[in-house]
Amino acid sequence: MPARTGAAENKPAAPASKPLLPTGKIGNLQFTRLILGGNLLTRYNHARDLGYVNKLVRSYNTDAKVRETVELAEANGINTLSVNVTPAVCKTLNDHRKNGGKMQWILYSTHNIEDIAGYDAQIRQMVDDGSEAIYIWGVHCDKYLADGKFSVIAKTLERIKLHNVPCGIGAHDLAVVQQCEKDKLPADFYIKTLHHHRYPTAPRTGEAARNTSEVPGYWCRNPEETVAFMKTVEKPWIAFKVMAAGAIPPKNAFPYAFSSGGDFVLAGMFDFDVAEDCEIARTAVAQAQGRARPWRA
Repeated sequence: MPARTGAAENKPAAPASKPLLPTGKIGNLQFTRLILGGNLLTRYNHARDLGYVNKLVRSYNTDAKVRETVELAEANGINTLSVNVTPAVCKTLNDHRKNGGKMQWILYSTHNIEDIAGYDAQIRQMVDDGSEAIYIWGVHCDKYLADGKFSVIAKTLERIKLHNVPCGIGAHDLAVVQQCEKDKLPADFYIKTLHHHRYPTAPRTGEAARNTSEVPGYWCRNPEETVAFMKTVEKPWIAFKVMAAGAIPPKNAFPYAFSSGGDFVLAGMFDFDVAEDCEIARTAVAQAQGRARPWRA
């Protein structure tokens, strides 16, 4: 499908040409177990020490290409995406819906969470635009737990839930989920990183001292501990960074995430990844039916 520009961007979204992927339920919503990730849609990526990759991604993922990627995801059976609410991507999403797109949104904001008026204005905009669910950015949750100010997250969760949309908690640090469970916070779901360390650029023993790192590249510091704890968690779990930002092929990453307990996989994709990733996800879900953690969604 060629990239479109100008008036062609208003072309109606392509109708679904493949069956819907397997789904799970959060609240009253049915989300496909493979969710289109948002970093690449906002032209953000983890390039480790390869600086040129940032320019490459920004050059390739034009507004038209982002719109095309969303359409391809829908046509291949994905019904949900998750993304940061940048002005450009919000325009793309709204245009997609206005022209017949049915993609559901799980949105989040990177705005200063202590600027209550500004942050709440973004939440209101998400709700008004029709976001099916919202979650609190993992970077915020990690930071405020580490700073001993997790009450900021708890109060933000309360305010978001006043809008009657499912609200989740994001995290790279497993301690965030553990604290939420300890405090019995009324989050509707978790978005927590999960990937193994069996790839060439993974941290060696003793190197994973922080929650995340670009070099060595990792975003789940303690996968075995994460898998073990999440077995005790009854809320739906959206696993993200399952490919360790591109270091682990989907054929390896998706089965690991689903068999380890993830109810959903959130995966960033270029347009040329979508069709293959959807087929891999179908197979991975089917093969994970006997997993140790019950499906929580």
